[in-house]
Amino acid sequence: MARLHLHLLSDSTGETLEMVAKAALAQFDEEEVVRHFWPMVRSSQHLDRILDEFKAKPGLVLYTLVNEETRGRLEERCTALGLPHADALETVTLALEQQLGQEAQGRPGRQHRMDDAYFARVDAIQFTIAHDDGIGWDNWEEADIVLAGVSRTSKTPTSIYLANRGYKVANIPVVVESPPPEALYTLSRPMVVGLTTSAGRLIEIRRNRLLSLNEQTQTAYVDEERVKAELAFARRLFADNGWPVIDVTRRSIEESAAAIIKLCQERRAREGVPASGPKPI
Repeated sequence: MARLHLHLLSDSTGETLEMVAKAALAQFDEEEVVRHFWPMVRSSQHLDRILDEFKAKPGLVLYTLVNEETRGRLEERCTALGLPHADALETVTLALEQQLGQEAQGRPGRQHRMDDAYFARVDAIQFTIAHDDGIGWDNWEEADIVLAGVSRTSKTPTSIYLANRGYKVANIPVVVESPPPEALYTLSRPMVVGLTTSAGRLIEIRRNRLLSLNEQTQTAYVDEERVKAELAFARRLFADNGWPVIDVTRRSIEESAAAIIKLCQERRAREGVPASGPKPI
């Protein structure tokens, strides 16, 4: 198994760089990659303090540095040390400059500035936390999205992920013995989305949940026939109301959220709403 030291340098939080590195590394198997994370590198002096680590643990250097002086010094030192290095955003930035007819601003952390979009995301997160698990149904009309599904279909983590993308999200558990409030059926602004999964996968998740709580695993909560009946009830509810459905069986939280965002964008396009869209943090 090959071992690689991967140095990630950013002049901001480094989230973008981490996402790029993660996506690229996902294409490789059986590799031991040791990541070294260096955020907020905004001066040559700061950079110089990091270089000793490069010497001690040589490897690949990936960076997102918008300051030309700092970036130039990094590239110069990497070349002197014989270290491979790559600007993770250079190709995209150059292509945008050509198409937009202007130069990039070169301001570190500009995507994280505290503008209206930033405060909208904060508001969305606060709303979503306050409307988890059926709470606050009396003002669901303020939401952008309402997620419905039986227990353990990833409603809460999907809601939080969407909130970080700027969507106000409420979620409601679908329980056979306890019908949702009537408000769910009269919503006009939010898009209601049903989440479903396979019975086998749901039973597995529920059993693991019970084990983590040191509770008895032989209950109706994980009974196969009972679980199938729950899922069938939820699917009928979704179909009767014409709500779009996302099957989360083989989807990660990010993939489920991406599918939901696509549904929102398609709905807005049909209604003629400008597709400004939230910005990722």
